[in-house]
Amino acid sequence: MNEKSQDKEPAADDWRRQGQEKYLKGIKLELRDYFLYGEGWEHDHCEFCNDKFSLNDVDLKKGYMSEDGYRWICIECFNDFKDEFSWQVKI
Repeated sequence: MNEKSQDKEPAADDWRRQGQEKYLKGIKLELRDYFLYGEGWEHDHCEFCNDKFSLNDVDLKKGYMSEDGYRWICIECFNDFKDEFSWQVKI
């Protein structure tokens, strides 16, 4: 992510907000090393800041993954939105 996270909840008009509460509120997440979702898959993006996850050296390698392995959230965005979205983290 390009902007530094702050120690407070993101503002209501934070640029990363794009209606994710419709499908990410209260879901279970797991901190994982990135892996390709399926055959022909090359990368994924953080659901909030759009930073890229891939196996390439320059991209994110670890983040929070939804139970189905389809959605990824970078660590910085997870920390910024975890309380508001009431995520359950699988240990």
